[in-house]
Amino acid sequence: MKRIALISLTLIIALSAVLAGCSKPDSKGTGTAKGKEKDDQKVLTIARSGDILGFDVHNHGFTSTESVHVNMFNYLVKKDRDGKFQPDLAVSWENVNPTTWRFKLREGVKFQNGDPFTAADVKYSLERVAKDAKLVEYGNYKQIKEVKIVDDHTVDVITNEAEPVLLSRLSRLGSSMLPSKYIQDKGFDEFLKNPVGTGPYKFSEWIRDDRVTLVKNNDYFGDKGKWDKLVFRTIPEEATRVSELLTGGVDIAVQIPPTDMKRINNVDSTQTLSGPTTRVMMLALRTTSGPTADPKVREAIDMAINKKALISSLFEGDGKETLTPIIPGVFGAKPDLFGKSNYNPERAKQLLKEAGYEKGLTISFTGSVGKSLKDKETSELIAAMLEEVGIKVKMEILESSKFNDKRNAGTTGDMFLVAYANSMFDAALLYKRLNPDTGYNNPEVTKLLSDAEKNMNPGEREKQYQQVQDILAKDRPQIYLLQLGANYGINKRINFTPRIDEITYADDITLK
Repeated sequence: MKRIALISLTLIIALSAVLAGCSKPDSKGTGTAKGKEKDDQKVLTIARSGDILGFDVHNHGFTSTESVHVNMFNYLVKKDRDGKFQPDLAVSWENVNPTTWRFKLREGVKFQNGDPFTAADVKYSLERVAKDAKLVEYGNYKQIKEVKIVDDHTVDVITNEAEPVLLSRLSRLGSSMLPSKYIQDKGFDEFLKNPVGTGPYKFSEWIRDDRVTLVKNNDYFGDKGKWDKLVFRTIPEEATRVSELLTGGVDIAVQIPPTDMKRINNVDSTQTLSGPTTRVMMLALRTTSGPTADPKVREAIDMAINKKALISSLFEGDGKETLTPIIPGVFGAKPDLFGKSNYNPERAKQLLKEAGYEKGLTISFTGSVGKSLKDKETSELIAAMLEEVGIKVKMEILESSKFNDKRNAGTTGDMFLVAYANSMFDAALLYKRLNPDTGYNNPEVTKLLSDAEKNMNPGEREKQYQQVQDILAKDRPQIYLLQLGANYGINKRINFTPRIDEITYADDITLK
């Protein structure tokens, strides 16, 4: 097994949906992986655990969906492998004052339908996500007050208050540029059916829960795509993903079970890659109603969970205990909360007694299949641990898409299992995931996060985020379990290095 080295931060990444290598799919989606199709096209095939959520770049929060989007759309700014900002659709930028950022746009760029990319598209894209509270990414862009058009290739992005992390916001999911004229002429529903971006690959086909196919955009403004076709296959079952890799049906498979690593490495044509990620597996607990509204019950749940056992039995030791979702290397991290657990089953029983549940209680628990590695097994093992201290669990395990629907609608049980990455590499993402998932509303936390969001002093911002993490560790609206590692299986013909932001750019991957 080949270990991927971390780049400067302590994290490095996994990649949820990755490219692959040159196979000719048949009608069942398998392939011979010969390197070229009959018509001499180079095709990269990617085995993913779940389907995309669609093509509304503002209305999802999943890195796996964005790993398809980044090959179709562009940001104003993007991060390189070292986390440094690089030009994308903006060629330069400056912070004119604490609330105004000016961006000079790249000239001569066209959307894939032939429409020119202009300042009007930036205004439409950013103001849409910043003003529509129904969109999933609204919370990460509501800081933008307006976008002023200076000329066709210059915009001023004006924020409500000082905005220390605007460049981070504009280089991550939720900030892809949309074709305003196309959408105004055809309507957003038509855009969702036939999405148009400015990227190196353009939309060809989406068969739900099966595959997304993209083809090379020969009119791309940058270096032309290295591949003629990208195929992102949806294969929720771990065993099937491994089988497809071993038989040449795919060239890169994500979320390889630790128990299958040796088998993959024993085959001449395949190997595994592993590395840590920014992703933290956690339980989100309802704090507004039901038994988990009681802080003592939440504490008891925390103390009933043996994180070391989770890591050793399900992940073969590839994980790290944590009491915070902000791992070392992400801005605002509090290292003394990382690498720790509160496991104490006897204290858990005492807390339940103090909460009035001496004879036990029942909670509802929603889990999923395929969202992260070992989600189902982790949910089941946690349920068994809770039973040991007197907490009966009414378990509901859902397919990924149904789980997403229930979570977005707020209709999950008293708690649910999820694993979140930090695409911003900043603790600014904290509150966005607290209130919608749990209903948690602590005035002190709200004020600290609000103050930090507009604080241009990095040292002060860091302390504010660390205070928040100390409070969350006591209040437990979420119970943080472990930092996940990432395992990939690849065909040895492929040169592939996962990025620290978990995003897959097709043209970062080459044939040997």
